[in-house]
Amino acid sequence: MSVRRKLWAAVLLAVPLVLAGCAGSRGTVSNARARAHGYEGGGGAYLSCVPYARARSGIALRGDAWQWWDAAAGSYARGAQPRPGSVLVLRRTARLRDGHLAVVSRVVSGREVLVDHANWASGGLKGLVARGQPVIDVSPGNDWTQVRVWYPPARVVGSTVFPAYGFIYRDLPRQASR
Repeated sequence: MSVRRKLWAAVLLAVPLVLAGCAGSRGTVSNARARAHGYEGGGGAYLSCVPYARARSGIALRGDAWQWWDAAAGSYARGAQPRPGSVLVLRRTARLRDGHLAVVSRVVSGREVLVDHANWASGGLKGLVARGQPVIDVSPGNDWTQVRVWYPPARVVGSTVFPAYGFIYRDLPRQASR
């Protein structure tokens, strides 16, 4: 085989490898790295909090996370006390322009719950699912209107206080007595 032919064969073999590298997911992390930070998935998977909360809770609402509170009125019970399976609704803020939803997996105490939620990170961890993550009620009235949320990459409860509406339950709303 001539030198020219060998060089051409090498180029033809290298092109698919180079193109495969370009087609990879940008800014994603491996499954092992995602798990090390407390997340499930990795390798390009992306899930936002709304479809995740809908699927995990069975609460069939639509819209951005912050819109769920008003959308639940008349269809689902709402309140200030966490219950397993309920959805914690964080308000829309400058940092959370779409709000955020998290499904309560366990009530630890009157001021702490564990939640399962998606898309609570940035960068390569964005869009992944985190399970059993602590959320702390820091509201003065112990009414879950202000919370701090666990941040797995730092392995701490974050310092930011997020305003919350409360919890949406799978129950039907109570009818006013006549």
